[in-house]
Amino acid sequence: MTKRVAVIGAGSSGLTSVKCCLEEGLTPVCFEMSDDIGGLWRYREETPDAEDRLNASVYKSCSINTSKEMMSFSDFPIPADFPPFMPHNKVLEYFRMYASHFNLLSSIQFNTKVVQVSRTDDHAKTGRWTVTTRNLKDGDAEDISEDFDAVMVCSGHHRFPHRPAFEGTSRFKGEIIHSSEYKNQSKFADKKVLVVGLGNSAADIATDASYVAKQVDVSTTRGSWIFSRFFPGGLPADFLANTRFMMGMPKHILEWMVELMVNFKYNGENYGLQASHRGLEAHPTIHDYITIRIMSGYIKMRPSITHFTSDGAVFDDGHFEKFDTVVMATGYEYKFPFLDDKVVYNGGQAINTYKYTFLPHLERADTLSFIGLVQAIGAVMPIAELQARWHTRILTGKAQLPSTAKMLDYIETRWAEVKENYTESRRHDNLETYWVPVMDDIAREIGVRPNMTNLLMEDPLFAIRCFFGPCVPAQYRLSGPNSKPTQAKRMIENTFTNITRSTQTRKVKVVSKKKYDATWSQRLMSIKVLLYTLTFVFLAFLLAHAHLI
Repeated sequence: MTKRVAVIGAGSSGLTSVKCCLEEGLTPVCFEMSDDIGGLWRYREETPDAEDRLNASVYKSCSINTSKEMMSFSDFPIPADFPPFMPHNKVLEYFRMYASHFNLLSSIQFNTKVVQVSRTDDHAKTGRWTVTTRNLKDGDAEDISEDFDAVMVCSGHHRFPHRPAFEGTSRFKGEIIHSSEYKNQSKFADKKVLVVGLGNSAADIATDASYVAKQVDVSTTRGSWIFSRFFPGGLPADFLANTRFMMGMPKHILEWMVELMVNFKYNGENYGLQASHRGLEAHPTIHDYITIRIMSGYIKMRPSITHFTSDGAVFDDGHFEKFDTVVMATGYEYKFPFLDDKVVYNGGQAINTYKYTFLPHLERADTLSFIGLVQAIGAVMPIAELQARWHTRILTGKAQLPSTAKMLDYIETRWAEVKENYTESRRHDNLETYWVPVMDDIAREIGVRPNMTNLLMEDPLFAIRCFFGPCVPAQYRLSGPNSKPTQAKRMIENTFTNITRSTQTRKVKVVSKKKYDATWSQRLMSIKVLLYTLTFVFLAFLLAHAHLI
């Protein structure tokens, strides 16, 4: 009989999990608490529910900070007329198109909360799980329990706010909110606002508030490297950063290069942003506006908070400032209330996953997966898709997990890498990673990692584009199971032309621009990608060498 798979959540990870189940001939049943798809990307004005975070969503001004070509699913390109960095409504529209194209909605049960996921009595033999759900629309309905052959947890890790304890918060008479409760800038009008943290949400909220607030201060302990979305010349920065060539470079060289890129734009010491760590030792903050608002005097940087008073805060340097509102942009807790802590944590405090997907300590690790539970420097959607492809192939017997000992060795190695490469922080656990390496690592398990040697022999210029150009997700559909080589190659070749299609609303005549046929245009673009990359690397080496001298 066809295996039934419970998919928890209908956000981006849940949608691609349903699609992959259908692709492999499995029967998915997706449970979604709200009445629509999209998860966090479905913007809602309501304040999130304290317990279940039913209405958790992005804020009104939120746009994705990875380019659309790098966040698309591997076999469903984002329309060329969508903007390069999509606002939340365009992201949601793309998810709706994806769900409609692959007929995913018929597999989703809306207004259904997963109350509990527990092992069946014969779990050791069958790997089955009992999933208990509650109909949120019918308050009188009894909970329903069903047995499933596998469970894919796609509920995300931006649901439960982390609220650090500061001395004196109970005395503070102003408003204290978490960044997850922030919706729009109107509540900050003519107020003095303190934002705690300097991650992506903190930078967005501080910038938003600075347009209407009387004053905005940002408190940070370690500072941050503020990366731009754009590479010089106007192309998305992730076109250069997330390439196979760049990710294959020694870390210290790569670190010099990213720091030089930031220093070309501004001096962190002059504006209170200077980080106490190296450029790749913490998750990056990607923003293009906060530096301008600081330089214009609308935002002031502050050190750590020592304590709150009834009407303000005292900082490490002894400075006191009055505030009306405090926003804790301090991250999230990893919680899965429907799973027993022993299942998730195995008696520890961290989630120790094998390749960010499976729990090796479980007796049947092959029947429970976490999809999208990874903190990579890049979009989570393509990673979640590969994780879902991997798990569904395991469930159909087309792939297997290694031994428990090998999976535990992997986790031990990952922790050693985290301790070596990242500054010590609550945020930096074994879910932190680089984008291309994690996708290649999972792709090997499925047999879909592109073979650069074969590509070089078949089409040298296309191979150059795949190696030196952006590692767009379509690369994982070039060969192997469920590959779509013709479509994938077309998606890869159209990467550069599609990224700016929506912004070319004013046609510009270029003087003496020669016309080439389509084939030569593609070849020239591959050569340009190579030349741009090598030129940048050469200059970076020279500057880094001069800096060291």
